Amino acid sequence: MDFDFTPEQRAFAADVETFLDTEQVPGDTSVFDVTRENMAQIVDTPARRAFMKKMSERGWLGITWPKEWGGAEGDGVYEYLLNEALARRGAPQIGKGVGIIGKTILAHGSPALRQEFLPKILRNEVEFAVGYSEPDSGSDAASMKLKAERTTRDGVEGWILNGQKTWTTSAHFAEWYWVGARTDPEAPKHFGITLFLVPLDHPGITVQGIWTMGDERTNSVFFDDVFVPDDHRVGELNKGFQYISEALDLERFTMFTYSPIAARFQLLVDWARTAEVDDEPVREDPVTRRRIARLATEAEVARLMGLRVVAASTKPGPPPTTEASEYKLYATELSQRVADAAMDLAAPGSQLRVGTEEAPMAGRAESTYRYTVLDTIGGGTSEVQKNIIARRRLGLPKNF
Repeated sequence: MDFDFTPEQRAFAADVETFLDTEQVPGDTSVFDVTRENMAQIVDTPARRAFMKKMSERGWLGITWPKEWGGAEGDGVYEYLLNEALARRGAPQIGKGVGIIGKTILAHGSPALRQEFLPKILRNEVEFAVGYSEPDSGSDAASMKLKAERTTRDGVEGWILNGQKTWTTSAHFAEWYWVGARTDPEAPKHFGITLFLVPLDHPGITVQGIWTMGDERTNSVFFDDVFVPDDHRVGELNKGFQYISEALDLERFTMFTYSPIAARFQLLVDWARTAEVDDEPVREDPVTRRRIARLATEAEVARLMGLRVVAASTKPGPPPTTEASEYKLYATELSQRVADAAMDLAAPGSQLRVGTEEAPMAGRAESTYRYTVLDTIGGGTSEVQKNIIARRRLGLPKNF
């Protein structure tokens, strides 16, 4: 593969940086906040929605979409360059709406669903929450039990949903819920699931907050006789898990950008250049030098693995499943190794909270250490990624 970007791609990246330089106000963290780590990508405040509206006006939310739906039909490398630039500064990113929901509706949605949702997504007029995980299913999305039963209400064909979802990060501010439910309890677990779009202000929906160790909110969502018209069923009946799998291949790459890992590693390197421990320069300690050198090598490996996913995604055919899983596994665990090193090398001072003036690395070591745990879980745990790689890349049986 060619690791160099074209002149056109470099010009686009420069245009993005110029735009971000204009938008970023020093000291204002209402839109740009690197201390939120990977959760900086969500569009959860009015200021962040206004920023994404400006991105929409520049045509950057539909780069890879078909022109008939307002897109530019560009290569995925432009989305990659855009998201990496946004993530580097802790800005919200193009994600669920454009990627998971938008691209699935483009591929499998009815004409009515496309007409209802695609223009709103490109204008950044709607936010989505994604509901796969349940208390008893976790990363095994195929084992979800949220029940969907056929019914008719006021002459409208539809479904009644009952049950619970959990770890739904955006449910407390999104307008619509992209949710999987079991529509055929007798079918094999991978073939009895259907996707629905449900308004989160439905009176039968209750959202309860859960606070994570990374200081961010996720949610449990309860369904009590929630009626969903069949018009808001996504794609074919009982094909939901297949659509979820396609979307997760996108999520595993787009949600876990490389640039924040590189920035956190650079913060560690900059600290090690000038810091002293027990009156000795940290940079002269052979153990420290060896550890940082190894992380530098691994960071370059992660960067190139990300480029491999970009290259594979521009080719015809289905999303690059194994490449996305390999990148997600390696990058998120590298992020943890960088966090571990920052905590170990900075000694007790690394436990001071982010923003503490006298803390090593301005307290980022402590916050990064807590946040990066979530990265190895969201989008499918590291164990799930290893199973995917083992079966689809190495050809091992399911019961290996």
